[in-house]
Amino acid sequence: MEVYEAIYGRRSVREFQDKEIDLGIIKKIIDAGLQAPTNNHLRQWEFMIINDQARRLEVIDRIAKKITKKDSEKIIDGWGLTDHLQREAYLEAIPKQYQMLLTAGCLIIPCFQQTSPLLKPANLSALNSFASIWCCIENMLIAAASEGIFGVTRIPFDKEIKHIRVVLNIPEDYVFPCYLALGYPSKKEKPIAQHKIEVEDRLHFNQW
Repeated sequence: MEVYEAIYGRRSVREFQDKEIDLGIIKKIIDAGLQAPTNNHLRQWEFMIINDQARRLEVIDRIAKKITKKDSEKIIDGWGLTDHLQREAYLEAIPKQYQMLLTAGCLIIPCFQQTSPLLKPANLSALNSFASIWCCIENMLIAAASEGIFGVTRIPFDKEIKHIRVVLNIPEDYVFPCYLALGYPSKKEKPIAQHKIEVEDRLHFNQW
């Protein structure tokens, strides 16, 4: 698939076919991630593939298993969201968090080395490692789209991070920024409506 086609075709998917992803394709996707720019030129990234069902159940155990639409409405009301499309996107996504990680064709836990406290940065440069891993993850999502594979990320809550650090024996100097669920989309999965952004509306020349 041509690169622009993959970029424009990439979308977040939370319902998957019951179909594993070939390990060779997973390696290609991760290798594409490894081509991303990195702040210190060392690419201190590690990737855990959680495809054993028992281990996956253990990994996602701290995520709420049943969230209703009413529960989701309370959550987004608490966030103060008023935009209609934004609300609809969250109402669609929030109840699927546990199931999407459980049923994805491949669940990846990416990690990056971070020697200073991530949430207490001394300056903006202290977040370089965090920024770099997200460049890697976006490369992986685009590469996956070129293979007809789609996915979604989930940012973990503190209780999930602590749990997974123990379960997967993650070293103290590595941070787990998200779950990355990849898979072949379910036939009933429908794209979530998004605002159309015109590039001309976001351009500023020489000043804001």
